[in-house]
Formats: sequence, structure tokens, C-alpha cells
Amino acid sequence: MAGTVRNMLVTLALGVAHPALAETQPTSFASSAMPIPPAEQALPTIVADRPIVVPGAALDLEGPVYLRDGTLLFSDVQGGRVLRLDPAGQISTVTRLAGLMPGGMAIGPDGRLYVAAATASGGGSVIAMATDGTHRTTIVPERAGIAANDLVFDAHGGFYLTDARGTVGEASGGVWYVAPRAAPVPVLRHLAVANGIALSPDGKNLWVGEFALGRLYRIGLKDATTPAPFQAVTAYHFTGPAPDSMRVDAQGRVYVCLYGQGRILIFAPTGLPIGQIVLPRRDQGRNLNLTSLAIRPGTGEIAVVASDGKPGGTASIFHARIP
Repeated sequence: MAGTVRNMLVTLALGVAHPALAETQPTSFASSAMPIPPAEQALPTIVADRPIVVPGAALDLEGPVYLRDGTLLFSDVQGGRVLRLDPAGQISTVTRLAGLMPGGMAIGPDGRLYVAAATASGGGSVIAMATDGTHRTTIVPERAGIAANDLVFDAHGGFYLTDARGTVGEASGGVWYVAPRAAPVPVLRHLAVANGIALSPDGKNLWVGEFALGRLYRIGLKDATTPAPFQAVTAYHFTGPAPDSMRVDAQGRVYVCLYGQGRILIFAPTGLPIGQIVLPRRDQGRNLNLTSLAIRPGTGEIAVVASDGKPGGTASIFHARIP
């Protein structure tokens, strides 16, 4: 991205762009390793900063969640680790998960950390633990047959879980609901690699990303496991590499990570794109494997996890602030 453009795109007025931002257009993306599609180039844009390189990780980071004291927990997928970034900027290992690849994570209403973890054979499970890595228990076992990828809790103490099975030609994944002390119940079937998932602040709309087909769904809910009639829509079709994890903020805005693009698209509660966050050096092919983000409650602070995804590359945590 040209220097003049980067200097202009430093503030995001979600919903109504600042006039200077609305009038400023990038002159050319032809030299970028990952061009931004023309329809999204004019979106108000923030460039993330303050990178922190994660030692010992070169491939995917995932699942960042904030604790109340500002500590960030996140996962090193291929390294099988749950890691901690403390408020002083120091990184340490919380626990290692032998034979598992930890992905999406969430803090449950009981204060425990819930981890959706995949296996090398294509299966997966959901485990829970104290935030220091102790007292580990299995919530959804591998024998349930779900390729656990990401999860989000509702106000009733249950959680929605994406099943990342399938391919472009075989839509065998979906979304499940797991009530407290209950077996998973299907909510959506026939998705091609269901990935990111989020819930609106009022709990009435479920957002789901379909990785293999590049789609964002908004599902109005009749109850915890039943889509409401005429309220399930394809809100957006993505161009280029696919949607990964997503989060919803207190205003109901939806933040969707684009794996392979080094950026996050931000949507209004209606599903219309209103802004984006981009990572530095993405035009040079760096930091493209952006998987997930965390929004610190009560603030506009966002932590973003990404990697170069290639030998000799780095995996890093970036920061951004939404007004």
C-alpha cells in the first residue's frame, strides 16, 4: 500500500466514513502480493501495528481471548500449545496438548477456557480447563465425529460449535449446539468447512463462515437450535482467500478474518461491509495467514493473530483500535 494511502487510512468511522477517507482512493494494487478487491478498496481502513513475534511459532496462531486483567490467551495450532501474552508483553506457555491442534477458544460462563482442538486424522474435540491450564476435562469427545474448529457461548451457558468437515464438492460440515452437560445437537447441516462463528449481542442472530465456498451467513434463531423461518440469509460472498474466525462487538458489528489476505472485513449488523483492518507488509506477502482476533471487553482494543505461513516466516500478534 502506498505511503500516502497508509497515512490517510488511520481512522475508522464505522458506518459513516470521514470525508477525507471516502475521497482517497489507492492509485494501484497491481504490485501487491494480495490485492484488495475493487469493491472493497474504498472502505474506511485501519492499519494494525505494534507487532509482537511469538517465539517458536511459524505457522498458524488461533483463538485469542482476553481475560479480565488484560492477559491474552491464544493457541499455536501446529505447535499444540496454549500460550499467554501478559499485560507487560511477555509470552509464556500455559499448556501443551499432546496429539491435538488447538484452534478456536472461548471463556465459558464458569470461567474456564474452552478449546476446539483438531486431530491430524481430521477429527476433533472440545476440552475445558482452568485458565492456567490445569483441571482439564473433555466436553465434546472425538467419538462425536465433529471436526471442532471454533465456538461461541450464548447467554444460557451453551455454545455453538463449527464442524470443519467437507470440501468444495462435499458439504459435510455444519454447526452444532452444545447445552450444558448435554450432547451436541445439529443446527445447520451441509456446509463446506464451517469455520468462524459469532452471536449477536441479543442472541437472536448467529453468524457463520463457510470457508471452502467463501460465504458469510446470518441465521435468525427461533430458539437455540432452530433457524427462524425466512431469517436465514447469505449475507456476503467473499472474493479471494476465505473467511476464517469472526467476532461480534457490543454494537453488533461483525469482524471476519480473511485467511490468506492479511485483513479483516467489518460488517454492520445488517451484513453490509463498513470497514476493514489490514496488516502491515501484506503487499509483500507477509502476515497473510490471519486467522482470528479478540476484542477486549469495554474497550476498542483489538488483538489480531497472523503468520507468514511459510518456512522462515514469523507468527505475530498485532494490535488495532476501533473508535
